[in-house]
Amino acid sequence: MIHTYSSTIRRKEMEAVLTCMVDEKIGPGELNERLIQTVKETTGCDGAVALRSPSLALEYALKACDIAKDSGIMISALAPSWVIHAVEKYGCKPIVLDVAEDTGNITVEKAEEGIKNGGRVLVLSETMGILPDIKAFLALGIPVIEEISQSALSYYPLDENEEDVKKVMAKRAANPPKEGEEYPELKGKRAGMYGTYAIMGMEDHDIITSGGGAVLLAPSRREWIVLKHLVDEAPSTDILCDMNCALAYVEIKEFNRNEQTRRELFNAYSRAIMSGRHKTFVRASDDGSTIYSFPLVLNSGFKDAKSYAQRKEIEIRPAFENSVIALRQEALRENCICANSLLLRTAMFPLYPRLGQKDVAKIIKDLPKEEIVD
Repeated sequence: MIHTYSSTIRRKEMEAVLTCMVDEKIGPGELNERLIQTVKETTGCDGAVALRSPSLALEYALKACDIAKDSGIMISALAPSWVIHAVEKYGCKPIVLDVAEDTGNITVEKAEEGIKNGGRVLVLSETMGILPDIKAFLALGIPVIEEISQSALSYYPLDENEEDVKKVMAKRAANPPKEGEEYPELKGKRAGMYGTYAIMGMEDHDIITSGGGAVLLAPSRREWIVLKHLVDEAPSTDILCDMNCALAYVEIKEFNRNEQTRRELFNAYSRAIMSGRHKTFVRASDDGSTIYSFPLVLNSGFKDAKSYAQRKEIEIRPAFENSVIALRQEALRENCICANSLLLRTAMFPLYPRLGQKDVAKIIKDLPKEEIVD
């Protein structure tokens, strides 16, 4: 049986964790600091803190935004279920928004409705690694907390009108590269670098895993000053342990290698279903969005697809089984029609770097193209 999920843990990751154990560096310490430095260098954020859970990261973000209890917090119906738990635990009112059927992300129009209903903060989950039109959300004039657990390390489109981009382009124009050399391609900001804060969950099925935990990122100096004050007063039990940090550190270092493999698999799967009745989500044609996995939006019910896949010895699971809509389906399905539909008929097929060529060929061959009748 080919399983739906598999953590991308190789010898490097195992050796990093084993070294922590041998050196008895188990609690928060040097590896935590090294992880944060790597996150800052990779994303360009001004500061960050590694915490023991995504829920805890959201609590710190809301505190840093000075959000009062009972405030309305807008979240996606397809956000991970921990989001709604964290909002309620903090003492705020979750305002759950429906999504666009073609991307799985909330729309600006839904966010505008949410603001009319009392929304004061937007937790913007980037479903399946697909990046939203971030500047349209920023124009709403409220704090935006990017939840990048599935989109971590992806790139927004390059905006040549941004001041920092203009400076780099002007510097390059004034100092042309030597003959035979080229400047590296300019890319846009990383996911999470437009919001007020960003939460990079690192649970077992997140794009970067530490076996549990999260990094809370502050894109700019102003937000980091506020967050750092909270972090300086945080108990050590809130800070992520070195063993987890060691795993996440290597995962980030190996991200480009793993992402290249995921992208190759995704493109091959996409070609296989191109003329069929079942579709995947719409994403930018460039290399910006992170490939989280391969969600297939079925033209039929999930149950028949699961039976079909089992006969082919491929495990598939509901793509949104751990989402807000899955947790509160009875209460939300009438107002979140698209999210509820996606919950019922989106299947997650295996896509991860450790898949062997034989398994990849089998999945491509057996991906359902026509209507499934069990």
